[in-house]
Amino acid sequence: MRTQPSAPVRRRVLVVDDDPTVTEVVAGYLDRSGFAVDRAADGMDALSRAQAEPPDLVVLDLMLPGLDGLQVCRRLREHGPVPVVMLTARGDEEDRILGLEVGADDYVTKPFSPRELVLRVESVLRRAGAPPPGGPLLTGGGITLDPGARTVSDARGSLALTLREFDLLAHFLRHPGHAFSREELMADVWGWDFGDLSTVTVHVRRLRHKVEADPAHPRLITTVWGVGYRFDDNGDGGAGGTGGGVPPAGSGTGGQAGGSDA
Repeated sequence: MRTQPSAPVRRRVLVVDDDPTVTEVVAGYLDRSGFAVDRAADGMDALSRAQAEPPDLVVLDLMLPGLDGLQVCRRLREHGPVPVVMLTARGDEEDRILGLEVGADDYVTKPFSPRELVLRVESVLRRAGAPPPGGPLLTGGGITLDPGARTVSDARGSLALTLREFDLLAHFLRHPGHAFSREELMADVWGWDFGDLSTVTVHVRRLRHKVEADPAHPRLITTVWGVGYRFDDNGDGGAGGTGGGVPPAGSGTGGQAGGSDA
């Protein structure tokens, strides 16, 4: 007697939002995309559900009653590296930065396209589940990055980077001296053909705060005006190097590269 092949296991996504309309729409799109969806309307309920049945990913609203999204994200990460996509209000850049700082892998600003959210969920899960890329150590600007072990360090020691920060830094180290537009970085690092370009801006800014000696005057990840960003391997400009010194040519308002505006 021939046995029927077992159905593929559906990846589980926990959607946390106190707006039932948002939850219903998001859950519907995720369900039609092949995910098993669980729902929670507040932070404590989300933590209880995540503990009872650990999700593969959490879609988490930042503004929740009681325990807010930042606190929920911190507590989730205390129990394991579950991927988190944060939902934030448009224009709340400080909230987006805080979300990334506590470990969110990505964020989507409201109002958002449910289809775009599904694509970002799939992208984060794909990267989280992918085997570590091989290859030699990547070095530049006093930084050493191991793609296989997913570790990065400078003269100060190990650096704590989020998933996207690590991938972004690795991309820069693989292409020193090459200027990338935000659209190119979104395609190469995030794997998206469309989306909110401020995602790239915020990640670059956060990465600068972790690798630059003076994030306000970056010498490793520089802004190329009218283009985007470039990694300059000057050997001593990182936070673990000597830093200081005279800013590179063109770092002022009339130059091509340099400056802190992300």
